[in-house]
Amino acid sequence: MGNKKMFFKLVSVMLVSVIALMGCSSSDDGGKDAAKGDQVTVDIFQFKVEIKDQFEDLVKVYEKENPDVKINVKTVGGGNDYGASLKTTFSSGEEPAIFNVGGPSAVEEYREYLADVSDTAAAKVALEGTLNTVTDGDKVLGLPFNQEGYGLIYNKRVFEEAGVNPDDIITYEDLEKAVETIDKQKEELGLDAVFALAAKEKWVIGNHLANIFFAPEFNNDTLEAYNAKSIAFEKSDELKRHLDLESKYSAQPILSLDYSQQVEQLFSLEKVAIIQQGNWIYNSVYDMDPELAEEGIGILPIPVEGFEGSIPAGVPMYWAVNSEKDEKVVQASKDFLDWMYTSETGKTAVLEDFKFVPAYEGYDTSKISDPLSETIYEYASEGNTIAGWVFQGAPTGWSEQVLGAAMQKYLSGEVTWEVMISEAQEKWEAERK
Repeated sequence: MGNKKMFFKLVSVMLVSVIALMGCSSSDDGGKDAAKGDQVTVDIFQFKVEIKDQFEDLVKVYEKENPDVKINVKTVGGGNDYGASLKTTFSSGEEPAIFNVGGPSAVEEYREYLADVSDTAAAKVALEGTLNTVTDGDKVLGLPFNQEGYGLIYNKRVFEEAGVNPDDIITYEDLEKAVETIDKQKEELGLDAVFALAAKEKWVIGNHLANIFFAPEFNNDTLEAYNAKSIAFEKSDELKRHLDLESKYSAQPILSLDYSQQVEQLFSLEKVAIIQQGNWIYNSVYDMDPELAEEGIGILPIPVEGFEGSIPAGVPMYWAVNSEKDEKVVQASKDFLDWMYTSETGKTAVLEDFKFVPAYEGYDTSKISDPLSETIYEYASEGNTIAGWVFQGAPTGWSEQVLGAAMQKYLSGEVTWEVMISEAQEKWEAERK
């Protein structure tokens, strides 16, 4: 009897052990499933088409290092209207966890969605002045992408063969003379035209070009523009003559010429000598012709009276984190942005793959490798910069949907310059009442 009891006890112990082991095994599997279930998904909606592939490659590195995070990237920009696409994304109920805002007007538009990122490592090492337009009291509502500058990007070979010295182009008259000189030789130089004016892109003319000529009246201060009740367009005549120059000597038809055609099909294939763009085009040119990108292009300031020899430079856009997302998603979003800008892996990508001029401390700026970014950095270091992104202080949508669209009408002959300026002024004032 005693032996039987002992036997049943042993069997019971063994059964309990087996069940326990099965429980552990089940628990382990459940843990793995839970880990998969606990994976945080971060959706990113960003505008920088020039770094799309490089950015996605960096995201894969991060996911490998952080298997509990899944990042989906959608890129909209270049020839597409990022602002309009972002609005559509939000209105459709598919709000991203990370998106881009550009200055005070966009900050105000998306304020209810903007998480405070002042606790991030990136915010603490952002260069002085780069957070001004996204700071609200003690809160920081965005992290700077990088520093960029723009002007007239030119083909060195064409200039040399045409006998034009870029160092001699200081004033508008200097530029006009150089353009006329190249135009007379365009057939021998293998050019379709001197310029490629991408007037189909309202941001090219309404944001960037116009910005250079109206920024001085706001003391090149985005926040001053943001608080302005009106715009005088003191340099309207200068803007007109420059736009007319590009239009007259551009590949045609300018109103159907988009960013891709301008940069890739015309400039990168050396069919035009000059385009109005910024250092962000380097990767696109490199993809088309590495030798041209590395050795054959330079950038000149667009002449503005009183600001000759200066280039507009500043922060083009900010990363915003969606405060309406789950707390884990918000934290994962901040962690990724921190890693991108402060880890050694991220910093290397920012400098060497993105070809960015960093907006943060802790970078070896001697490793800025492409000639356009090197030039922008030199201008910024020497204080030879103007304007920045003052258009970001204009009423929401004004620069593209009002001014840019009106400039297109002027170029097509639908309205006079005077009517165009007057209508743009009225819309600014109406928005600021």
